Amino acid sequence: MSHPIKIIVGLGNPGREYEATRHNVGFWLLDELAWQWKTAFKEEKKFFGEVVRMSHPEGDVWLIKPMTFMNRSGQAVAALAQFYKIKPEEILVVHDELDIECGRIKFKLGGGNGGHNGLKDIQACLGTPDFYRLRLGIGHPGDKALVSAYVLNKPGAEHRQLIEDSVKKSIKSIPLLTVGEFEEAQRFLHSR
Repeated sequence: MSHPIKIIVGLGNPGREYEATRHNVGFWLLDELAWQWKTAFKEEKKFFGEVVRMSHPEGDVWLIKPMTFMNRSGQAVAALAQFYKIKPEEILVVHDELDIECGRIKFKLGGGNGGHNGLKDIQACLGTPDFYRLRLGIGHPGDKALVSAYVLNKPGAEHRQLIEDSVKKSIKSIPLLTVGEFEEAQRFLHSR
């Protein structure tokens, strides 16, 4: 039996200058989810981030937006997981993915970090890559030298719409993920 998801982490960078950037799509998704759940994030210094706890019949689900900047995201994830004794395989990390076409979604357990500094730090702090990832495609600028500027800038109107559509579709899979219906969620997320 699969473990249901108990923590959903949205990756991004704090600060107004990063709000609408590609690297913050994890924050976009969590903000939309909190809005749909009619709740609001509260800063929790002991978890190094903004946190929401939602009670569902199946159990509590935590949403966290690390406020540590991307390359220190693991500090927040590990603090929350250790405090509530939540296993890595009960954690879902929502992040931007360069290697996936803009607007596409991929869901998986474990794997490498693809050079993503947020994933790299979470793996280091949890001591394992075995957590779930919801990878929201942002496309690639085509040249490795352009990647940093690309992810830290706002997408154009067309790409922004594709990303927003992928966020909305992803949110529809959350009820499946919080009860451990991963295969069904994956089929839905990977469909066009």
